[in-house]
Amino acid sequence: MKIKNGFQMILGIVLIISILFAKTTAPRIAVIATGGTIAGMGESGTVAGYVPAKTPVEELLRAVPEIQTLAEVTGEQFTQIASQNMRPDIWMRLAERVNTLLLTEDTDGVVITHGTDTMEETAYFLNLTVASAKPVILVGAMRPPTSLSADGNLNLYNAVAVAADPAAQGQGVMVVMNDEIHAARDVTKENTTAVDAFHSPVFGPLGYVYYGDVHFYRRSARIHTTASEFQHLIVNQLPEVAIFYGYAGFDPGILSDAVDGGVRGMVYVGTGNGNPNHETTDRLTDLSQQGISVVRCARPGTGRVTLGAEVDDAQFGFVVADNLNPQKSRILLMLAMSQGKSTSEIQQLFFSY
Repeated sequence: MKIKNGFQMILGIVLIISILFAKTTAPRIAVIATGGTIAGMGESGTVAGYVPAKTPVEELLRAVPEIQTLAEVTGEQFTQIASQNMRPDIWMRLAERVNTLLLTEDTDGVVITHGTDTMEETAYFLNLTVASAKPVILVGAMRPPTSLSADGNLNLYNAVAVAADPAAQGQGVMVVMNDEIHAARDVTKENTTAVDAFHSPVFGPLGYVYYGDVHFYRRSARIHTTASEFQHLIVNQLPEVAIFYGYAGFDPGILSDAVDGGVRGMVYVGTGNGNPNHETTDRLTDLSQQGISVVRCARPGTGRVTLGAEVDDAQFGFVVADNLNPQKSRILLMLAMSQGKSTSEIQQLFFSY
């Protein structure tokens, strides 16, 4: 009886210690800073002009001390640029750094501060190349910290809250802006200056975060992160892919000029259902037969590009983008081409990712 009671006492002590440890162990979130408006500085709170990418990560974190109540937060300055200067080589280095952090037990999630101009592109690239189910959140600001009613501090607080929330596991890379949680594949910037510039126009947000209170309502159905075949990307350089915006009277001569300049893949943003004019269709067909990968995308911004509806894609050797926007179609095409995918294989990727 004494042995049994002693054993129960030991179990009780172990249970109490485990509970106390669980309560005092906060999620460990790494904040990677890349610049952008969230790190910008202006002359005053009422002047529209400002210089992005000026404030270092240490100051960004000090400005929001409340995030330390959400998680154990550390910061590193990865780069310091306005996001219109983002490039594929920086994406590849960033993906490598994120993967390295998430492989360790010391990091439970990553928040990346980023300029808004190309945030959706960086998010989608990471969505295809991060090899972890741990949360990766991109966050930025539409107003610099020096502005009246600056939005960056609350956006950063909410981003850390999402990264620290267990429900964010396995959701893929996300963008947190203006109290909304968006899937990297679906989100796009739809306004030049408004605080609510980011939307997922087809499917809506994954969820909402209100002063750190996180609620998810759906999951992304497309392949990402741990299920992606690009999660262990090993290339020195991605193929050059260009985007061409179609319009009435588009001159296809520019397409051949681009190939002469080194372009190996094209995303053609056609009118209506992604339609090129007759002359452009002929030129794109010639280029496709020469080994140039061609993806048809659509100008309207929402809706699917239908395979073979008005264009005989199978005959011409084209790929349709489904409902992926032009800038993200370019990313998926670059990754597919880097792996030597055939036209039919690339088409399947656009229906899956």
